[in-house]
Amino acid sequence: MRKQLLGWAALPILGYAGICAWLFAKQRELIYLPQDTRVDAAQTDFAIERDGVRLRGWVVNPARHEPVIYFGGNAERVENRREQLGRVLPGRSIYLVAYRGYGANEGAPSETALFADALAVFDDVQARHPGEAVSVIGSSLGSGVASYVASRRPVSRLVLVAPFDSLAAVAQAHYRMFPIRWIVKDRFDSAGYLHGYQGPVMVIRAGRDQVIPASSTNRLIGSLGRPPQVIDLPKADHNTIGTDPGFEQALQKFML
Repeated sequence: MRKQLLGWAALPILGYAGICAWLFAKQRELIYLPQDTRVDAAQTDFAIERDGVRLRGWVVNPARHEPVIYFGGNAERVENRREQLGRVLPGRSIYLVAYRGYGANEGAPSETALFADALAVFDDVQARHPGEAVSVIGSSLGSGVASYVASRRPVSRLVLVAPFDSLAAVAQAHYRMFPIRWIVKDRFDSAGYLHGYQGPVMVIRAGRDQVIPASSTNRLIGSLGRPPQVIDLPKADHNTIGTDPGFEQALQKFML
């Protein structure tokens, strides 16, 4: 009887350990959601080669100056931002490149790959616009990519939309009963990367964000070496922040 009771008592522990193991094994499938972003390569108009992968995307106003690079959210079709960004920033060239595994791109997404790809995109854009300032916009997951780029390249202006201090902290907030901080491999430590960044930063946050906890964004803001301009959109949530009337106004004013 005692052994049977001990066996029953061990079941919750085994179940918990099993869930932790599943989260560890499946984490990149939970983090990256490219399924709804796929497009045919013929629909893109910009590409660079890196590490055997052709990274494709779109460019708006290629002949203009002071380029802007846009890094999108987790399941975002970045091409859907072309009209908005072209209208809000009509004097700029705007580059929107899907992550590997997203859009028309081959490969599998990971933090290491996305960071290296983003640097390659920045270097390519800088080469196309020699001597010009290059600004970067990152939304949600893209804020983590943009933060890394700003820590490694001369980003002129940085816009972070619905940003976080680290992806590990966000994941822990959503899975409180599991040791996510120890499980997550792709950590996207934006607070660490931006600690020494001294360029102008604008943070745009949604008052009803159901994905990025307010505490995570607040920790990022508090970690910045230079106080950012903070734009609060109290009626927006994580999915509507880019369509809030205040979003375009803030972006246009900051980029002037």
